[in-house]
Amino acid sequence: MADQGHLIQSYLVIDQGNTLIKVAYFENEGLEWVKTFSSFGVREIEALKLNEYNVKDGIISSVSGNPTQIISLIPNINWLVLDHKTPVPVTNKYKTPETLGKDRLAGVVAASVLFKGQDVLVIDAGTAITYDIITRNKEYLGGSITPGLMIRFKGLHTFTGRLPLYEPDYFNELTGVDTNSSIMSGVMVGTLLEIEGFINAYKQKYPDLITILTGGDAIYFDKILKSNIFALPNLVLNGLKLILQHKLEN
Repeated sequence: MADQGHLIQSYLVIDQGNTLIKVAYFENEGLEWVKTFSSFGVREIEALKLNEYNVKDGIISSVSGNPTQIISLIPNINWLVLDHKTPVPVTNKYKTPETLGKDRLAGVVAASVLFKGQDVLVIDAGTAITYDIITRNKEYLGGSITPGLMIRFKGLHTFTGRLPLYEPDYFNELTGVDTNSSIMSGVMVGTLLEIEGFINAYKQKYPDLITILTGGDAIYFDKILKSNIFALPNLVLNGLKLILQHKLEN
């Protein structure tokens, strides 16, 4: 924590996703820490030790839960609850902004700031895999949503009679030689080829495209993708902080 004798702008960011809740603390422009929880209650609040930090402003992005409960647990912060009416520092051209995932919006906001004047493709490999394009003019155009790795594994197991259930793992063999490796190839290599296909398709439209890879399952692809990419695990958290700052400044 910085010297209390200096002016500190501090922010608390909460990203309540489909499976996990991430809490991040920022001081000025720096991300100081991130903590991840599978549930969020009094015990988790106590573990954050927020009394040690002079946080006045925060933002909550929730795609699966009720932000009101979080606000009641941490009432001493001026909360911004992100929704489709929240002003953002990009032009949102999505035709149904009320249905747009908040994590998708936060990701492209961060991308537009990190790579000013560039066309950027943001790939978020989480429960679902999302592909989002934001232009060098800060225009968010939209993108694509496909099943994430665990959804693909569970789909094969659930909708077939005899295929076992496997979980994501590092795998890069094109040809499976038994059921195990065939499923791993189909899901892991198939997803890799999908990602590369989206990148190459967007590069046809945007030759100088920058690609960012984020999300919990990005670790399985960031080292083996043939395309030059930037692996940024905290992209969404940074984007939420930027949205909060934009709201406070305007």
